[in-house]
Amino acid sequence: MQQHMNGDAPHQDAATAVSHFHTHSVPLDMEDIRRDWDKPISEAGLAAKTSVVVRVGALDLGAGTGSFRVREMMHRIAYPLGVHVRADVNLTDIEATCTDDANRITEVIDLPTTGVNTERIWLLEHYTDWFSVNLGLDSMYHRAGDVSEGVVQNLEQSDMSEVSAQLAKKLRAEKKAQKELSGEASDDPVLDALEAAEVTVPVSMVRAAAADIAAEGSTDDELRSESEAVLEEDREAKLLHDRLMQQRSGKHDFVETPDLDAAAAAAGGTGADAGASASSAEDQNLNEFGTSMSAEALLGAKRRKTRAHKPLTGEYAEHFDHVGRCAGEGRKPITVRQAHERLDLIESRKPLYSPAFAGFASAVACASFVFLLGGGPYDMIGAFVGAGLGHWLRRKLFARHLNQFFVTFVCVALAALACTGTLRLIGLLDPIALTHDTAYIGAMLFVIPGFPLITGGLDMAKIDFPSGIQRVAYVLCIILMATLAGWGVAMIVHLNPTGFEPLGLNPWVNTGLRAVTAFLGVWGFSIMFNSPQRMCLVAATIGMITDTLRLTLVDFGVPAEAGAFIGALLAGLLAAGWRTAVHNGLLPPHLGYPRICLTVPSIVIMVPGLYMYRAMFYLGQFDTLHALDWAFRAFMVIICLPIGLAMARVITDKSWRYDV
Repeated sequence: MQQHMNGDAPHQDAATAVSHFHTHSVPLDMEDIRRDWDKPISEAGLAAKTSVVVRVGALDLGAGTGSFRVREMMHRIAYPLGVHVRADVNLTDIEATCTDDANRITEVIDLPTTGVNTERIWLLEHYTDWFSVNLGLDSMYHRAGDVSEGVVQNLEQSDMSEVSAQLAKKLRAEKKAQKELSGEASDDPVLDALEAAEVTVPVSMVRAAAADIAAEGSTDDELRSESEAVLEEDREAKLLHDRLMQQRSGKHDFVETPDLDAAAAAAGGTGADAGASASSAEDQNLNEFGTSMSAEALLGAKRRKTRAHKPLTGEYAEHFDHVGRCAGEGRKPITVRQAHERLDLIESRKPLYSPAFAGFASAVACASFVFLLGGGPYDMIGAFVGAGLGHWLRRKLFARHLNQFFVTFVCVALAALACTGTLRLIGLLDPIALTHDTAYIGAMLFVIPGFPLITGGLDMAKIDFPSGIQRVAYVLCIILMATLAGWGVAMIVHLNPTGFEPLGLNPWVNTGLRAVTAFLGVWGFSIMFNSPQRMCLVAATIGMITDTLRLTLVDFGVPAEAGAFIGALLAGLLAAGWRTAVHNGLLPPHLGYPRICLTVPSIVIMVPGLYMYRAMFYLGQFDTLHALDWAFRAFMVIICLPIGLAMARVITDKSWRYDV
């Protein structure tokens, strides 16, 4: 017996070791990554670059977004590094091959589970813009790159929505101050000289320089002379900047920018002679290529040594000849360590809301959902209690990393029992509450997998069938577990869901209440998706407009399928319009949220959960005719939702409009 126990011990240790070895992450302690850990990432080897590219994709995939968006984020990280990415993205795994002009590496990672975290999707978008700007390219979505810079540098804060709002406010204040000062330029000789040279400097630097000179009792002519001297010192940096801009635009062949001071010294000229000859060459260049820069950017360009760029040839050069030609002006290069430290902070962020508050949001969402389905006050109260308890328990169980399907079954059963029990208690005071046998369906709707359902449809619209089919299969499994749990409770307590009784409300009153409950419902689902409050309110506003319109159209005789398509199409167009307004400066930059974080919560309330459950209920009673009837009704509405969103993307996004 003792020998048998001793013989089992090594097997137990081995099993534990294997479990710990399988970490579901990119191994960052490998030698080819470790040796480049403190190098600028643009100068690191392909292994270090790949580790960042693939990790961004893994974090985005783990946040619940579709494969098309994961690939886009990986490309946005890879392009400034001069890396080609070819990725096969599925529901929980990525196989990516990264290639530069000399090497090729394939990384395969798999996630233990899937979920939804819209805050992470939003922060990763800021991260990619920060990454791109610091490597010398433009930001893609956020017009004000400084906001993304500030967000990424303050990831230790708990409320990043407020941080981004404060950064945007500060940026607006600085621009306003500069604008006001530029309006008084005609009375300021220093600014007059700067304006004549087409150079802009920060307000603080101008004021400080003017104050120092004025303190010495200088006249206006002396002020102008001093300002011209300052400009003369910065002409060298301006020349360097112009050359970099020429090279970036592709108008001139790239040559390494010479060190003018060193060249003058080598020529044996005096400092004055060298400065004069350099100034002459610079004046000629400035006349040909005039531009406007800030003084800080000028000084940064002056002091920064341009990295040598080896010209590339062939197909690879057509896409990545920009690499190494320019760097983010006035910015320190990002090291591999810094890139991963920022990702560590994004990955380790705790949920924005406690299980109790998330349960409250679920209760509000499902109670609103019940009203939109036609339920009355008693139905809403039952759904409120059941969904609140169900989602609270789900958050608690997910924190222990329990199996999703098991958690779904248990939490739906609890929600249905809590809803039914609440109505039974109300029935002691008002017996009519005992007849509300359909309310428990509304209490189950917090488990509707809206994100994978919509993103799966969008993946298939992009002809990515492996990912799309996997997501749809996952959705069907969740729905199966939820409906089985609900059906089991109905059999135990003898429920017979026949639908909600008409409320008989005035059409105008009904429309107003629909708008309010649609707003609250989308807000609740956004909280469940871990959206910041500002994002929740934007999505709720879109959902209020689209869902109210959908239900109104159905009241006027439009088929439910067509109403779902129109609602989803309008949601996609409104989200695209919102993003465009932010990008063009019509809305503050901190409100630039990913479209998928606005569209999915706004249309998840359109998913026909009642139809799906009734199909399963009749199937459990072997009433196949009614089961197929409700199943096909649900199917037609479900497929119209991603089709509507995909159509909006085709209308507003060139990458969706053409197959390239």
